[in-house]
Amino acid sequence: MIDLATERLIFRQWKNKDYPAFAEFYSDQANARFVGGQKKPEDAWRLMATYIGHYTLRGYSYLAIDEKDSGKLIGTVGLWNSEPWPEPELGYWLLPEAQGKGFGVEAGLAVKSYALNDLKLNSLVSYIDPANDASKKLALRLGARYDKTMELLDFGAHEVFRYQ
Repeated sequence: MIDLATERLIFRQWKNKDYPAFAEFYSDQANARFVGGQKKPEDAWRLMATYIGHYTLRGYSYLAIDEKDSGKLIGTVGLWNSEPWPEPELGYWLLPEAQGKGFGVEAGLAVKSYALNDLKLNSLVSYIDPANDASKKLALRLGARYDKTMELLDFGAHEVFRYQ
């Protein structure tokens, strides 16, 4: 999965140099409210390490996204399926300055294809907070369809968008 790239993007494992931007993103409630909530610096560090650990255990995870032209970190995209996560999930977030440029669609389509065609996952969903209209719009653009609303572990009600 780390070898994935698109016309404008490179997907890679997290590095120490990513931590300042990662921590800054999670320090802002407006950014983090739909992706696990605002985090203190130590908690952001642990989350980034969790992404790396998930990759070690599963062979996929949320990866850093670099824009090819600038080489700058612009966000994350990837797959999540921890214990006791209900189904493999396609997840994503972009730094504010990277939003609105089509990067989410480009990254999401690449990871969706990888999940369904290379990994041959039996199911793939995105769990989206009902108030997160931007994420729902992106899931629809990626080909997902609303399936149901469920209680997602300790995260409360989430809408399930299922990919085909």
